[in-house]
Amino acid sequence: MEMTSAPLSSTTTRVAPGFTNKALETADIVVLVLYFIFVLAVGLWSMWKTKRSTVKGYFLAGRNMVWWPVGASLFASNVGSGHFIGLAGSGAASGIAVAAYELNGMFIVLLLAWLFLPIYIAAQVTTMPEYLKKRFGGKRIQMFIAILYLFIYIFTKISVDMYAGAVFIQQALHWDLYIAVIGLLALTAVYTVAGGLAAVIYTDALQTVIMLAGALILMGFSFYEVGGIDGLQVKYFDAVPSIRDTNTSCGIPRKDAFHLFRDPVTSDLPWPGVLVGMTIPSIWYWCTDQVIVQRSLSAKNLSHAKGGSLLSSYLKVLPLFMMVMPGMISRILYTEQVACADPHICKQVCMNPSGCSDIAYPKLVIEILPQGLRGLMMSVMIAALMSSLTSIFNSASTIFTIDLWRHFRPRSSEWELMIVGRVFVLALVLVSIVWIPLVQASQGGQLFIYIQSISSYLQPPVAVVFMMGCFWKRTNEKGAFWGLVAGLAVGCIRMILDFIYTEPPCGQPDNRPLVVKHVHYLYFSIILSVLTLLIVMIVSLSTEPPSQEKISHLTWFTRFDEFTEPTQQTESPPNSKEENGPSNTNSTIPISDASEESRKEGTLNETTKCATLKKIVLWICGMEKTEENNPSENVPAPKPDVSILHEKPLTRALLNVNLIICMCAAIFLWAFFA
Repeated sequence: MEMTSAPLSSTTTRVAPGFTNKALETADIVVLVLYFIFVLAVGLWSMWKTKRSTVKGYFLAGRNMVWWPVGASLFASNVGSGHFIGLAGSGAASGIAVAAYELNGMFIVLLLAWLFLPIYIAAQVTTMPEYLKKRFGGKRIQMFIAILYLFIYIFTKISVDMYAGAVFIQQALHWDLYIAVIGLLALTAVYTVAGGLAAVIYTDALQTVIMLAGALILMGFSFYEVGGIDGLQVKYFDAVPSIRDTNTSCGIPRKDAFHLFRDPVTSDLPWPGVLVGMTIPSIWYWCTDQVIVQRSLSAKNLSHAKGGSLLSSYLKVLPLFMMVMPGMISRILYTEQVACADPHICKQVCMNPSGCSDIAYPKLVIEILPQGLRGLMMSVMIAALMSSLTSIFNSASTIFTIDLWRHFRPRSSEWELMIVGRVFVLALVLVSIVWIPLVQASQGGQLFIYIQSISSYLQPPVAVVFMMGCFWKRTNEKGAFWGLVAGLAVGCIRMILDFIYTEPPCGQPDNRPLVVKHVHYLYFSIILSVLTLLIVMIVSLSTEPPSQEKISHLTWFTRFDEFTEPTQQTESPPNSKEENGPSNTNSTIPISDASEESRKEGTLNETTKCATLKKIVLWICGMEKTEENNPSENVPAPKPDVSILHEKPLTRALLNVNLIICMCAAIFLWAFFA
């Protein structure tokens, strides 16, 4: 792009004031403070009410959740700050097509409850790698998947949500990006370390209400500014920045901005990729991802899990209208900044020369909402961030503790597992911070597209292996392992190429390799899935089939089988590891020893004070009931019971009717916007 310095300077002075003239005021700060007090009260209540001092209580909320907090937590865990920033940003950049991910999720979250969850419940598992270990035997797949999940959480979840939340705070308070990140982490780490899954789910339910209220209010203000959907459809195509290269299409809205189905060759989201390539990573996310499945496993029975999935599916209708379209409206109202087409101007506006579409949502909040409501929307963004991050932190620590740490220390006590799970969260946060600069620079400044492209390279092989393990009894360990290795090797190569050969700025020549330039990431998802499927089938058919006990109650067709002795043995590690529990427990409460050995009353008083302080700290972390962590708690190991898969006829009929209604609503939206 050729441009003289004078126009750039005049543009800079014209853009900057509009960009920084508003920030949070006193009324907004008051709303924020009230929000934190309210959430803190709910968090303390849930910490007091729930049992956090055992592995089951901390990681699965005691498996006693009813449908509405499960559904709210599913939605809140999915719709984090990355969604608000990313969906609105992609809407501003290219139109409504990105909403296809949300409408696709309406179907797939129902697959979780009706097809996958009965298998996981029958298998009596806590983590997804644990399911693969039971299904295929051995430990290499479990270890492989556990490590992969942690990497995926860093690449596509934690760092993305932290960056998205920081972008919002940066726009509202004008803080440095990394100062904002550190502040956000201080807010979220406490919930995960202290509360466990139960506290996370209850606060998620509260924050879902806050998110919906705030986002719907902003949606109303936004549509009022442009004259409704009709005004949006007319004015969006006129939202062209004044400073751009007139010899290119840079800065010009796409002609197919209001279509979900786009050209299969030249578009940014080709329709065959949307229908097939998008569905496979979506199955991974909704049906095999620890963050999502862990919430459904916390339900007290299958009916409540189905009810939670239905609630989440109904709520997935909203992002198109309360995130994507407001992002498009932001482009109309603040074209020079949100749709900037010159790297120098973008650098001035949002510190990202790749593009500023990701500021579309926070820009809208800061500019058009009155005092007080800006504070509410700030609460919404922080609620979205906290609900997403705490969910991911809890699930990541579950995987590390159950699948990795217990592998290396099979006799570790519950006390040790509780500490390790909490400390790992802090390490995970530090690694994620290092990844943020790459997130910021990727995919032309469109955060949501970055998430989906990485997902298309890493998730299809895992999704295929889970589907084959759940629904094809002939799949064996060798086929699953080599399918995973081959698929992920190819996916990682493509991901590395994407980071090496980044997309050139608009108007610049594209010299990337052909596989990066011409093979869309959604098409690559299809190729990767077919490759993995073929390898799994060929290797499985070429080697010995799994024995009947290997697949009993671990596939769709065997979920009602009787539970055999090997399944009972899977419950033994928690029992055996607690054989040394009393010694560990006694060592943590030295009051009696101190009273016997101390010769001076001052020493005794000091010891008593230290013990009191220790009890307070242990209560905050949910580990105060150490005397209960003894073998007697688990000696009568909970006997697996397939009766939890059975539903009352009336309840099942009601759920199935809602299933049909929800799917019809999704099909209507697809057809209307296709």
